[in-house]
Amino acid sequence: MAEKGSHFASMLRSEIGLRNRKYAQGRLHVESYGGAPVVVYVPDHPVDEDVSAGTPARACRHGNFFDAAYAAMQARPEWMRRFNKIHAQGRSLPRPVHDPSRKWRELDSSMSSDALLMNVFCTPGVMEAPAVRRALGVDSQTEPVFGWRARVPLKSGRFDRTEVDMRWGGLLVEAKLTEGDFQSCKAAVVETYRDFDVVFERELLPRLELRTARVKEAVEFPEEFTQEFEAPVEDAEVARVFQAEIVRRAIEAQPVDAGYAGYQLIRNVLAAYAEGESFCVVHDERRPDLREAWFQVMAAVKSAEMRVRCKVMTWQELTPLLPEELQEFLDVKYGIVGAGRRLASAVD
Repeated sequence: MAEKGSHFASMLRSEIGLRNRKYAQGRLHVESYGGAPVVVYVPDHPVDEDVSAGTPARACRHGNFFDAAYAAMQARPEWMRRFNKIHAQGRSLPRPVHDPSRKWRELDSSMSSDALLMNVFCTPGVMEAPAVRRALGVDSQTEPVFGWRARVPLKSGRFDRTEVDMRWGGLLVEAKLTEGDFQSCKAAVVETYRDFDVVFERELLPRLELRTARVKEAVEFPEEFTQEFEAPVEDAEVARVFQAEIVRRAIEAQPVDAGYAGYQLIRNVLAAYAEGESFCVVHDERRPDLREAWFQVMAAVKSAEMRVRCKVMTWQELTPLLPEELQEFLDVKYGIVGAGRRLASAVD
């Protein structure tokens, strides 16, 4: 399952990478180092007003965002606070040319699922659209809250203040794009949630073994590696097989902890249960591995009423309900289109 998920994630990252290298032309951006570069965008600063020409100042733009969505974000400080989240690999990225002191943010990345989520739901007209509300089961007149801190009760009486990508009325949303999976966690940690056994049949949840130490490479075992290959080896395949066996034995010898797969799903379902709300995962249809992982967790939910409150949707299913210009943006930049619509080319 993990290998299959890695394949689908890699293929999607490759396509989005190609699309954004094309889309980024003429927009402020850099590309990450490495063999599969990721486009990371820089916000454009306002241009001074040209009084003589009568040209008004241009609003600040950001290459990773649909213009109307970014303008709406700028008008709401609570939405712009999502830019406070620093990019986890920011130090390994080239410095922004126009502002070398600026720190990279998660929302700058073309691979960011949070940026995709905000591109959709911050665009004027989307949250007001009856079709969008019906599709997601939202009847509240409130605006979406991005990066909402849930309170998931623990058996100790304390709370896990886990972050949910979006809360819209009584709906919690987890957005996915190129992420590898829904994460995993030690069973001893997951089972500390107060409502775990109320909501789930633990025997039906996907389980796995978690290695408690980093997997070492063959060269990190000098007592085995150097004794066999101190001199050049003519048969490289023999060396490769021998080194793979060293690593295999090391993995088998590692201590393991019992764990649960789909930890984000488990945690967010528990958050929805505790709040009396619904939960939805929105993912790309090119990630069938995420859909499969969703159903594995949902199959363990005990209550039919709770299962009804949990839903899954693809970006492609949501797209036809959105404004036409936003649909074109999603097509070109992400390769996301509704059924029956022709996909824009990823290359020139």
